[in-house]
Amino acid sequence: MLAAAGSGHPGGSLSAVEIVTALYGRIMRHNPQQPLWPDRDRLILSKGHAAPVVYAALAECGYFPVEELTTLRKLGSRLQGHTFIYYQPGTHELRTPIQSVPGIEMSAGSLGQGLSFSIGQAIAARIDGRDSRIYCLLGDGELDEGQVWEAAMCAAHHKLDNLTAIIDRNCIQNDGFCADIMGTEPLREKWEAFGWHVIEVDGHNLHAVIDALTTAKEVKNQPAAIIAHTIKGKGVSFMENNPVYHGKAPTPEEAERALAELA
Repeated sequence: MLAAAGSGHPGGSLSAVEIVTALYGRIMRHNPQQPLWPDRDRLILSKGHAAPVVYAALAECGYFPVEELTTLRKLGSRLQGHTFIYYQPGTHELRTPIQSVPGIEMSAGSLGQGLSFSIGQAIAARIDGRDSRIYCLLGDGELDEGQVWEAAMCAAHHKLDNLTAIIDRNCIQNDGFCADIMGTEPLREKWEAFGWHVIEVDGHNLHAVIDALTTAKEVKNQPAAIIAHTIKGKGVSFMENNPVYHGKAPTPEEAERALAELA
């Protein structure tokens, strides 16, 4: 997808593969034939630049044809570089010819906003008496944003036990290694101090991720945060732990090599 587009974010998409696979393949209650089903669980992609991994999962689940994936970032395509949802003003009718992608819940791009949006969704589900669960996928570089921590306080204050935040802890952001730009350790203790139940997991162990998400569903009277320890560019030797591939698409030759390694 990224090689065909000639732009995009491979590193943070590859680091979240097991997380997204676990959510759509095992954990979340969703229906590709009814993407706006009111009782669905929701994935809020706060790290919106990882749109390729979510688009891939949605296509594999049947939300839209797999063949459409190669239109990523093309003019006129609904598969934009960051997820978006586009309504006619004053209605809930999708605007054409560029339509929102079925299964996408939030327009993203400006980092730091997804957890706040997720809180709104979680509170709305509570008010409506629905047992929907809200999952918010955050990047660890995104945790530099103060709004994330305001939202963390809010979620704990309202005891939102239908909300799970998942931190893709790949330790790299746009400008380099997170520790060099804005250190966030001790990360577990921070979330705990803000009133969250915290689970740490190997983010590339699919079974462990499923177990962590299952445990999070059982937490009562407080939100849950899963710190998923991952590797940026996981599975591609020249991308792993390489800040260059935060936002650099592979060339066609690099894509061929990467796909061979991933196979």
